[in-house]
Amino acid sequence: MTTNMSDAAGAPAASFAPERRAFLARAGGGLGLAAVGLALGAAAAPGRALAAGATATADTGAASLAGGSLRRSPAGEPEAAHGAFWPNGARLVISISMQFEAGGQPPTGADSPFPPVDFPPQVPVDLASATWFAYGYREGIPRMLDLWDRHGVKVTSHMIGEAVRRRPDLAREIVARGHEAAGHGPRWSAQYALPRDEERRFLIAAREMVETATGTRPVGYNCNWLRRGPNTLPLLQELGYLYHIDDVSRDEPFIEQVNGQDFVVVPYTLRNNDILLIEGRNYSPGQFLEQIKLDFDQLYDEAATRRRMMSISAHDRISGTPQMVRAWDAFLRYAQSHPGVAFMRKDDIARHARRSPLTLREPETL
Repeated sequence: MTTNMSDAAGAPAASFAPERRAFLARAGGGLGLAAVGLALGAAAAPGRALAAGATATADTGAASLAGGSLRRSPAGEPEAAHGAFWPNGARLVISISMQFEAGGQPPTGADSPFPPVDFPPQVPVDLASATWFAYGYREGIPRMLDLWDRHGVKVTSHMIGEAVRRRPDLAREIVARGHEAAGHGPRWSAQYALPRDEERRFLIAAREMVETATGTRPVGYNCNWLRRGPNTLPLLQELGYLYHIDDVSRDEPFIEQVNGQDFVVVPYTLRNNDILLIEGRNYSPGQFLEQIKLDFDQLYDEAATRRRMMSISAHDRISGTPQMVRAWDAFLRYAQSHPGVAFMRKDDIARHARRSPLTLREPETL
């Protein structure tokens, strides 16, 4: 069923102010990028949370019980009234991934709307597909950054090294506007098949490319299509990463043991993933909106008694299109109309999960 996005949240779609132009004007006027990020953060909702005055940050520590005592589900998992599991009494946390990938794709053979072609050796690059991916950094991410600003939402951007090497200005802007820069490999690659030493160099290269572009060292990681090998998690742990997202087995963060130490999993999503739904299943933006609203409604209900986290994925070249930004705008307004809904970066989620005594600990490491 397709939802009319103009009235999905009981109000017409918001008009789009030129936030990014204002940002660039201020940055060009002598205000450093870091200072601009602080200014934008101060103007947005406090912390990383929204809806009915709720706030949630990793610095708060485990929230106190709100309206109920701790109990166990039939599976033995801890349950409590909402507010026990998230900072500042938040009921449901929403985690958004903004994938910055343009430039990391192979020169030919990358998935795109164009029909596949076997290019001869004298044509080393699929130029049509290159324009498809370039839309992500030329239009998509700037448009999404303005969307997040309008709603006071902070997201995690998984950055491919080659993408940020080519557009370091955009990578820096993402961080300056308050979002997390996380690792996503130096390029699209079958990372799972690499020998251990080669994969270690691969991960170090990815980290250094993001750090060089943004000035921040990533603490979270996402493999290409979640495909990791037997050495990936131990290497991430050794290299100082805090969490990974290459897991879709739960609707909440959890802890597993890697190298005999705690390692946080902040699960990713396929069911709320634009690349799977829009590209893979040819959903319309209205169908995408209906899908994520249904997911939200169920998790919001469950969050009355247990920790729940909703994960949504936004790829630069897909969710950054005009019609998809309208769908996202309608969803954000809908979610923010519910009390206790908080939007958190994945690094903040991971730090809170590692500290909270209520975080699930999985006996197996997949």
